[in-house]
Amino acid sequence: MEARTGQRLRIHGKTVGAPDEEGEIIEVHGQEGGPPYLVKFEGGHERLIFPGPDCEVTASDS
Repeated sequence: MEARTGQRLRIHGKTVGAPDEEGEIIEVHGQEGGPPYLVKFEGGHERLIFPGPDCEVTASDS
């Protein structure tokens, strides 16, 4: 997986009916766009993410 700052990371819900989480990638710590990524989620909390198969990178909102 490759990403750039400003892109969005979506984590799909793990159970039926669980909502997806989505946030903005604010730092890329891996080489050549690789993980881990520091992601700022709705509500302002930040988390370092090593994305798994339940994640996808999408374009920024702008």
